[in-house]
Amino acid sequence: MAATSSEDETTSPDLFGNLPVPTMPRTVRRVVTTGAEIVQDPPDVADFLHAVLCQVGMPRKQTAERRFERTSGGAVMRIEAGALFDGQGLVDYPLPYGTKPRLIMVHIGTQAVRTRSREVEIGHSTHDFMQTLGFDTNGRAYAMMKKQVMSLAACRLTLGMMRGSQATTVNTQPIEQFQAWMHPTGRQLVMWPGVIRLSEPFFSTMLEYAVPLDHRALTALRHSALALDIYTWLAHRLCRINKAAGVMVSWQNLHEQFGQEYGNTKDFKRSFRDTARQVCAVYPDAKLEETAGGLRLFASPPPVPKRQVAARLPE
Repeated sequence: MAATSSEDETTSPDLFGNLPVPTMPRTVRRVVTTGAEIVQDPPDVADFLHAVLCQVGMPRKQTAERRFERTSGGAVMRIEAGALFDGQGLVDYPLPYGTKPRLIMVHIGTQAVRTRSREVEIGHSTHDFMQTLGFDTNGRAYAMMKKQVMSLAACRLTLGMMRGSQATTVNTQPIEQFQAWMHPTGRQLVMWPGVIRLSEPFFSTMLEYAVPLDHRALTALRHSALALDIYTWLAHRLCRINKAAGVMVSWQNLHEQFGQEYGNTKDFKRSFRDTARQVCAVYPDAKLEETAGGLRLFASPPPVPKRQVAARLPE
């Protein structure tokens, strides 16, 4: 990948060929720089996400619906909006959406795997937590982060997965305990707990189904929920392919899995292609190509080699 002389332009090889990619926005330059770093240096430690959430993501855009569901092969996720007590009554929160809840789930999953504890630290303040996740800490982003944390704490999650030939369902509230306390003046309720407690069902399946991810790639893709979804999906899927000819995935299946927010397949395909280029820049070992009717996925090394996973995982 080579940068042009213009400060605002970057070019890179096309995911599906050798032609240069058109001018990219500034956010993608971060992806190109991170991709070069990943090629040169292997990851020091791994981040982790639940395997089901690697296959099926939460809403990418705000929605008035109180329930959202995605399905992909042998995995299904249903998320339902909930409420939190604010000291005076129950307050309804919307469904979590966008990049922030995705990276929050990576953070709490990573801490749970590393510490083997249901108690997960999320910093002393919203500001600390946002810095940990690599987000800007301006006023609008600050308010959005608190809203997404509250929405995650309030929601209920149903995960369906296959254990061999057996279908398993996990019904849980991922964040079991979310405490609020009074400001020292006694005039304001502060909703930032510092530590959250994961539910036992979510915690136990997180340990069993943790997928290692490169923290640098996640940070580079933090501007796009679709990019995070494609990256985590490929990280989970490609290393499990055992056919020399690869596996064909149709555009229709990809649209059903990733494109619920798109009105037509044409717009989805254009967005998916552009986003997949960014993903492959930070997952350089990913092997896939566009064919008639969809994508062909080939066996690829995981983004974090097993020997570099810094936490013990079940076989």
